[in-house]
Amino acid sequence: LLCSCTSPVADANSWWSLAMNPIQRPEMYIIGAQPVCSQLPGLSPGQRKLCQLYQEHMVFIGEGARSAIKECQYQFRQRRWNCSTVDNTSVFGRVMKIGSRETAFTYAVSAAGVVNAISRACREGELSSCGCSRTARPKDLPRDWLWGGCGDNVEYGYRFAKEFVDAKEREKNYVRGSEEQARMLMNLQNNEAGRRAVYKLADVACKCHGVSGSCSLKTCWLQLADFRKVGDLLKEKYDSAAAMRISRKGKLELVNTRFNMPTQEDLVYVDPSPDYCLRNETTGSLGTQGRLCNKTSEGMDGCELMCCGRGYDQFKSVQVERCHCKFHWCCYVKCKKCTEIVDQYVCK
Repeated sequence: LLCSCTSPVADANSWWSLAMNPIQRPEMYIIGAQPVCSQLPGLSPGQRKLCQLYQEHMVFIGEGARSAIKECQYQFRQRRWNCSTVDNTSVFGRVMKIGSRETAFTYAVSAAGVVNAISRACREGELSSCGCSRTARPKDLPRDWLWGGCGDNVEYGYRFAKEFVDAKEREKNYVRGSEEQARMLMNLQNNEAGRRAVYKLADVACKCHGVSGSCSLKTCWLQLADFRKVGDLLKEKYDSAAAMRISRKGKLELVNTRFNMPTQEDLVYVDPSPDYCLRNETTGSLGTQGRLCNKTSEGMDGCELMCCGRGYDQFKSVQVERCHCKFHWCCYVKCKKCTEIVDQYVCK
């Protein structure tokens, strides 16, 4: 089938823009006003339909996207590409047109952010279509511990995120074996890996009950892991991401067949990464000129690698920190302010 839609490689807008454009809660809308879904940028036709059906979810999709962007920027803070947001519609800019490892991570962590936000919103009673988790009692839970606290509804979060995030890819048809189909399959694989990371790391949490904290009784429930752990896991997947290509049958296959086929928990990419050293309007690279670097590090944050061999400038900056803190009874801490002049280095 010939594609009658815009290629995912050329999409200017993304649902990620919900992170950059604050969404009002549904109860804030005036009766008769223009529906919120028609005003939101970046939604595909399928996502717009889901928005109309689940309008109250959109606030939390935006929250999920924001937490994903924040986590991406933390994980790549010491890399040449530091997950910069460049505008309010495409969010990450033209760099997402390349099916690179960095793009793979971004899709995965964004899908994970939606699962995380929706699952938690269910537990907190923010959504009318879901509530506390109904996960079956774990078999290894001690018999005298109660199962039934209000857990994060990761099952609902997973299902909704799959429906919403994947809609943009699934509503299009591409020529079998084409680059566009390869990118679509790559996006779907990485979306799934992100969702599974949240699901995999969710664990049992318990609370003690009893006289004077005796813990004679425990109530347990399913609880999401801290999102930093999800980011850490996906960063590990990024480091071991598999290079793929599209076959004539329209399936992704390994470029190097000596490696094992990636599972649904693994990240994949179809294009080599740019070096991100210099500003490049075509690839969307911002370059590393002006970035802070660590003179003593031999890693990616070190001046040699971060500055791509161009050298660096040294300057002195004044840092003010709290110091000589003392606890006063009762009950506050009083600190002094210490000023220190430190050497810093920026890439030429």
